Amino acid sequence: MAPLESKSFLDLAAGLALRARGYVEPNPLVGAVLVKSNQIIARGHHRRFGDLHAETDCLADCRAKQQDPRGSTLYVTLEPCNHFGKQPPCTMAIIEAGIARVIIARRDPNPISTGGAAALEKAGVQVEFTDVAPLATHISDPFVHRITTGFPWVIAKWAQTGDGRIEVRPGDPKWISNEFSRRRVHRLRARVDVILTGIGTVLADDPLLTARGVKVRRAARRVILDSSLRLPLKSAIAQSATSTPTLVYGDANQLQADFRTQTRRDVLTQSGILVRPSPRIGSGLDLPAVLRQLAADGASIVLLEAGPRLIRSFLGCHLADELLIHIAPPLPNNVPSFAGYTLLRSRPIGGDLELNYRLSQK
Repeated sequence: MAPLESKSFLDLAAGLALRARGYVEPNPLVGAVLVKSNQIIARGHHRRFGDLHAETDCLADCRAKQQDPRGSTLYVTLEPCNHFGKQPPCTMAIIEAGIARVIIARRDPNPISTGGAAALEKAGVQVEFTDVAPLATHISDPFVHRITTGFPWVIAKWAQTGDGRIEVRPGDPKWISNEFSRRRVHRLRARVDVILTGIGTVLADDPLLTARGVKVRRAARRVILDSSLRLPLKSAIAQSATSTPTLVYGDANQLQADFRTQTRRDVLTQSGILVRPSPRIGSGLDLPAVLRQLAADGASIVLLEAGPRLIRSFLGCHLADELLIHIAPPLPNNVPSFAGYTLLRSRPIGGDLELNYRLSQK
């Protein structure tokens, strides 16, 4: 198959996979397309956590259309699984269907489910890996990142003026970005596992940090980094803690030795807020330790919405895997650059400019 044709089919598979953002995590986004005589005969994707995997969903579509998969080529964004979990092995379904060839955009690094390519080849199925379609390769980045590093995928989001200011000054409008950009942020909030901020942002802006006005695919937990447990009980976050899961990380030493901090912990706990200790590094909490714990709790994607200090800490340590920036007019002549990050996309959102960066080593 020519590279351009492989890219076309894998791009389509990736587009199918993206329909399930917010529904399948912590599983990966996966899409599949079945092709015979260079014609698409079926399409599928992993729709929800625990449901059919992309390959078996594609075969179900094939049966529903009364097509014969024997001798066909399957294009899939991630290596088919080779184990019994919530679903049986996809390799078994592929082999039983008589599929002749499988073209894959990325290997599965999960030690539990890997080995699919070898199992298919052993059964006589031709297998090929290709990175010809970057979107198909990278849609599983958050899953691969969590499996290989033990960290969730972190998206740092902020709005800024054309001259780089990200804080609202007294007398300025409440928001820097326009309503279209803000709606995009609410959609993003609606499909992540965690919305993370610092106590400085809470004290300055009293945010609610929930998805509003959009369909919520995942109810994100709010996480506040608050060394001394200064979160006000009258804040919007504290007042809504019984309806929206909320976690506060405090300084482990203060929680153990400082009576005032211990008292604050008890008060916050009574308000429905979970308080968890974190080690301290320098002037702040241990960010890698916090992220590892969130991943251990099942978080795949963390949205960082914070002030400049915390954002700089994440960027300086390369703990933010992706940056999403909305720049309000007047727009700068040149887009900003960030050490270690590559600009992937820029596009207008109303009058704003939306920029998306990735950590270069990803």
